Amino acid sequence: TSYLHVLLLCSGSRSSKTFKPKKNIPEGSHQYELLKHAEATLGSGNLRQAVMLPEGEDLNEWIAVNTVDFFNQINMLYGTITEFCTETSCSVMSAGPRCTNCLCFLCRYEYHWADGTNIKKPIKCSAPKYIDYLMTWVQDQLDDETLFPSKIGVPFPKNFMSVAKTILKRLFRVYAHIYHQHFDSVMQLQEEAHLNTSFKHFIFFVQEFNLIDRRELAPLQDLIEKLGSKDR
Repeated sequence: TSYLHVLLLCSGSRSSKTFKPKKNIPEGSHQYELLKHAEATLGSGNLRQAVMLPEGEDLNEWIAVNTVDFFNQINMLYGTITEFCTETSCSVMSAGPRCTNCLCFLCRYEYHWADGTNIKKPIKCSAPKYIDYLMTWVQDQLDDETLFPSKIGVPFPKNFMSVAKTILKRLFRVYAHIYHQHFDSVMQLQEEAHLNTSFKHFIFFVQEFNLIDRRELAPLQDLIEKLGSKDR
């Protein structure tokens, strides 16, 4: 159980419901011990320190463990607001309102889905459909033992970092959509503190290891700067 899950359950949130099945790291494995270490350091309240690579640990393994944890966190957070994110309310997957003055798409970020395998040409779809595609795709990557090996001694593939970066880039889009389109609902559910803590942890982690291009973070740049300045 992640620290976020404990927070949500203690607050009486409905978030025991997840959007997709939770991805578990096998108990007794080294990755499980790393996850416990991460949760213990998160409890200290110093998120900048908590995301740092523990001394003597493998960078790929640390990124793998945290990527699984972020998937589970976003899975829970989005699971709380699925009833508000519908084909009608969110007919396109976007982050930010459409500009009413010039009717251009420069004032908001719109995402089209492609996974390079099943859907090779990017398609325009609703937010719930996009997020379903996205979370299913991430789940498939995490379940692939050749990409995310859970057994001791099994090496990470050469393309692991590239895959992890793509996963995190796409998970960011779910945060961006929730903040821009559903923050009122998050506040009604009194879950803004959980969302902010999770996102701050996510951002500090990707910044620590330079995992997402700055341009991709543009939809939430103001919030990112605010969270960073509070921590200085």
